[in-house]
Amino acid sequence: MNRRIFLQLTSLNTLRWLALSTLPTTLSACGTNPDNTLNVRLLKNSIPPQLVRQFRASLEQPASLNFAAEEQLSHLFDLLTPTETPAATTQQQLLPWRRTPGVSQLDLVTLGNYWLSAAIQQQRIQPLNAGELKTWSELPSRWQQLVRRNNQGQPDPSGSVWGIPYRWGTTVLAFRRDRFRDLGWTPTDWNDLWRPELAGKISLLDRAREIIGLTLKKLGQSYNTANLDDVTNLRSQLQQLHSQARFYSSTHYLEPLITGDTQLAVGWSSDVLAAMERYPQINAVIPLSGTALWAELWVRPANASNENPLVNQWIDFCLAPERAGQLSLLTGGTSSTALGFNRDLPKELREHRVLFPPNPLVQRSEFLLPLSEESAQQYLRYWEEMRSQPVT
Repeated sequence: MNRRIFLQLTSLNTLRWLALSTLPTTLSACGTNPDNTLNVRLLKNSIPPQLVRQFRASLEQPASLNFAAEEQLSHLFDLLTPTETPAATTQQQLLPWRRTPGVSQLDLVTLGNYWLSAAIQQQRIQPLNAGELKTWSELPSRWQQLVRRNNQGQPDPSGSVWGIPYRWGTTVLAFRRDRFRDLGWTPTDWNDLWRPELAGKISLLDRAREIIGLTLKKLGQSYNTANLDDVTNLRSQLQQLHSQARFYSSTHYLEPLITGDTQLAVGWSSDVLAAMERYPQINAVIPLSGTALWAELWVRPANASNENPLVNQWIDFCLAPERAGQLSLLTGGTSSTALGFNRDLPKELREHRVLFPPNPLVQRSEFLLPLSEESAQQYLRYWEEMRSQPVT
């Protein structure tokens, strides 16, 4: 990204950060009919407050819009009350669990795509009628396929639609400009994590699917490889990567980068873009061989009423192509309808290679899909073997 684009985006995003950091977590309207209410729990900073206010202004009848934010996707998963609680599978052991009581009377909840399979299996959510949504056809086919699942949570082209993707992003390499200027090169792909000059200077996500997946990608394999034993040199590559690591965390992986204790970090684009706003010495790149894609979805709790017309109105309003730029720029995640309409966005935004990666790079990237029980056990075993030695 050139300096002009960087400065323009930083200026706009700093205003966004200041606004979001001072807003309450609940946006509601008073003096309205209690029967005309929309109760939403969403991931903090994933929807601009301005969008909620604009939606309220667009309604023909006054409504109470109760939008409350949660800090973590795991917290949102816990709000979805299961109708039954089966024993946890190995696949679910790969998730960062937090067990707390669910909350009733919610109409919509943000859910990460990685949690979708477990939410379906545990009957925490109900299918949506995508045919009633005006914007469903605006979503790219891969995004539609992501949320079509059978009742066991497995991808199924003829399955029900269990969520509506509204925002997405990537796993990126974040790095210190100043440190790499001294090294005389900048990261471009996953194989740079194995460079000897970065030993003990890397932060890694504490997620088996992400770290094993990027190693698979380095070896020319898929993030969703079913049998790890078939991948030549995978174990040795994982051990070498572990020896490079200084720090593992899925929540605090950027702090060592900011303080200079590490020089390179694997992280999620929304987190990294927020850090780039405040710390200009940090830059980011999407690995050229492809990366993991993530998406945030609107899902309906299993106990939600089907009689609330505000649900579809909000989803259509949120996904309208004319709002793709606003959602993308103000949240650090890309609107799910932006890929098909990015020609209508400002040139500075279209050229942002983290928010809007080139289509060939998106095509080389993958959503993390659910594994079979046998494959999940294998991933967990490889992860435990990799982590059995202390970090440097």
